[in-house]
Amino acid sequence: MRIKYISNSLGLILTDIGIVTTFPVIVAAYFREWNNCLAFLTTGMFAIVLGSIFKQIDKHYKDANYLNDIKRSEALTVASLTWINFGIVASIPFLFEGFSITDSLFEAVSGITTTGATILTNFDLSRSLLFWRSFTQWLGGMGIIVLFVAILPQFAVAGRQMFFAEAPGPTEEKFTPRIKNTASALWIVYAALTGLCALCLWCAGMPIFDSVCNAFSTLAAGGFSPNPRSIGGYNSEIIIYITMFFMFVAGTSFVIQSKALAKFDIKLFWKSEEFRFYLKVILFVSFILAILLLLENHYTPLHAMTASLYQVLSLSTSTGSSSEDYHLWSLNAKLILFLSMFISSCAGSAGGGVKITRWLLLFKYMKNEMYKILHPNAVLSIKLDRRVVSNDVLKQTLFFMFCFFIIFGLSALLITLKENNLVIGVTSSIASLGGVGPAFGHIIGPMGNYSTLAEFTKIILIINMLVGRLEIIPFLVLFHKDFWTKG
Repeated sequence: MRIKYISNSLGLILTDIGIVTTFPVIVAAYFREWNNCLAFLTTGMFAIVLGSIFKQIDKHYKDANYLNDIKRSEALTVASLTWINFGIVASIPFLFEGFSITDSLFEAVSGITTTGATILTNFDLSRSLLFWRSFTQWLGGMGIIVLFVAILPQFAVAGRQMFFAEAPGPTEEKFTPRIKNTASALWIVYAALTGLCALCLWCAGMPIFDSVCNAFSTLAAGGFSPNPRSIGGYNSEIIIYITMFFMFVAGTSFVIQSKALAKFDIKLFWKSEEFRFYLKVILFVSFILAILLLLENHYTPLHAMTASLYQVLSLSTSTGSSSEDYHLWSLNAKLILFLSMFISSCAGSAGGGVKITRWLLLFKYMKNEMYKILHPNAVLSIKLDRRVVSNDVLKQTLFFMFCFFIIFGLSALLITLKENNLVIGVTSSIASLGGVGPAFGHIIGPMGNYSTLAEFTKIILIINMLVGRLEIIPFLVLFHKDFWTKG
């Protein structure tokens, strides 16, 4: 492991993260929140100084071609360290607001990983800090490294390793000859959809500030909202429908979206086996939940359909926003919602969790193995979109699923023992690891928060959020002996 490559890459990214903090400074100045201007300027200077320190390890960082031969393992390490440092940097404005170190880090990591779990008990905060919460989710939704691959010349070639070290999903698909162009195209689509979402919400009657913040969080599949009752707090069916649409979009692959826009061919969505599976699962689970709401909660048909589709979309795409308090629903309805947390969104989307592609590959693998029991000599391959999936991808998928549920079970056990509450232990674990945010119960449910949980519990959840966003593998690289061997 060549430390100078890691430090220089990390330094470049942290320096630009510091520059990005100028956006909340502008918001703070607009609302005349001068103390917050100081907070964000301090945050930016801290990131720039920290980045400069990393870059000073080797003077060759000024050469644009210096990082071209970065190895995959080094890129994975950079991805892990970037997100850890980004979380620390993003927590600084919360410290200025008077939050504890743990709570500040919890809220910041929840933001950058688009988890949406919050420790806020009072939303009467400065506008610029509320903007910062949603803005960090927006940066984390597409990926902070993907952003800098798009804009930094030093990553023109090395960007491929950096891109796939962070990009969510088991496959490495690009659709332009240069990875820099791919990253740029993804961010252009992402930004355009965010602007369109904000415009639609504003036209539907939402205040302009809230429209921007909610658009940031919705396209990032994050869920943070300046309204303490989330989207349901705006008391508008139109706003709920608009948010539902963009949540669904956030859960689909931005690669497919970019291809469809570039070729003006909407049929590309339906040609994707993953997208078809994603759509069918969402509609099926929503239909079952709507039936339960009709029979057990006595909802009207329209209300049942709207509420079920919204919450299934919100939890399955890991957005975590709420149209109403599902803590009041029947036990059977809440069980369906709990299962929705495991559905996940498409690979290459802003959503977290296992990813629907991995479930699809796992089901196909199980089908093949059962067939081989009856026909031992059969030679079978697994295909996705008519292309054969390599054995390496299958092995990585199985390894990921194994690690995901081991971490989920272990964290659920530790939190249950600490909080003496099985519901909190199990649901907070999947909500943090899957990037969902709100969990179940009156404490950490859709209208609750994580503020009263023990410090130990919050630390476990912070680790879960980072591991879930990094999709486990880059995080595990940090614990390999070769990482600590200087190259």
